[in-house]
Amino acid sequence: MRLDGDKVIIVFRVDASTQIGTGHMMRCLALASRMKKKYSADIIFLSRDLPGNINDRVEANGYRLLVLPRRTPNEKLKGYAAWLTVPQSQDAAESIEVLGNIGQIDRLVVDSYAIDETWEKCLRPWVGEIFVVDDLANRRHDCDILLDHGFLPGKEESYRKLVPEGCQLMLGVKYALIRDEFILARASLPPMKKNIRNILIFYGGADVTNETEKAIDALINLNLSGVDVEVIVGKSNPHKASVKQKCANYDFVHFHEQVSNMAWYMSNADILLCAGGTTLLEAWHLGLPTIVTAVAENQRIGCEYCAKMDLMDYLGFYDSVEVPNIIQAVQGMSYSRRCAIKEKCELLLNDD
Repeated sequence: MRLDGDKVIIVFRVDASTQIGTGHMMRCLALASRMKKKYSADIIFLSRDLPGNINDRVEANGYRLLVLPRRTPNEKLKGYAAWLTVPQSQDAAESIEVLGNIGQIDRLVVDSYAIDETWEKCLRPWVGEIFVVDDLANRRHDCDILLDHGFLPGKEESYRKLVPEGCQLMLGVKYALIRDEFILARASLPPMKKNIRNILIFYGGADVTNETEKAIDALINLNLSGVDVEVIVGKSNPHKASVKQKCANYDFVHFHEQVSNMAWYMSNADILLCAGGTTLLEAWHLGLPTIVTAVAENQRIGCEYCAKMDLMDYLGFYDSVEVPNIIQAVQGMSYSRRCAIKEKCELLLNDD
């Protein structure tokens, strides 16, 4: 990437939606903050207008936003490919058209399970280098740098077969895309409380399977005394109206939508009920004990591995998790258990 005094231009191709969730966008916002500071770069986000997007967060963070038009989803696209709503070749052509007037793009950051070397090869002539963010290791990439901040070991061998020779691999928790607010919060964490006084519920920006209401039902059935329950949902959550109504029925259950200070809520929580995505890395950064449900296939293996490492209490895949399972897990979060999990989190971050 050129560092000759001219302004560095970095473009992020990433989407958020009800189907995708918001994790990819949020981790790219964290990465954008780092790159802006390191290179004094102009940061541009290229995102499609999808149902349930959080594109407004891009501009709220001070970055330029370019929007690909909403398209009728192509019914022939299955699995992750459907995330783009159009074939990769069409998305690439539309991306090139939108980016045509920007000038020299020094780095293109791509974060989408729907994109592989097909798309990347189309963009290659227009950019200095391609930086891929991934955690699946299941498809070929035409990239110069690949970052996977996941916690599963042994991925290097898999990725070496999927990227060009000479591609720089940045693998492991030491590369975790943690937002600045969590780094600041870690420096002033309160001590672990003997008794649980605050429980945080957050199952991601979309929570299509509605794990949030399961968790609320569990905590209501526990008849907690002197405990506040903070419930956070994303703007993309299709169940947010019913969740809000349920919270309104109980004085100790507080509803919040699309907060901008998640680190504050995590810092003040004693336990977190969440899904097995990026939120876990943020919780571990703060030493926050978690009770986790996997809500996507790509979360299963990682959650099982982390449960064996005793980094969290894992309930299983969402379709097998019921209210009694959550109740039992919360009852098991004694002071000693919470301290043990926090210690494991510290070891993970220090050893990687």
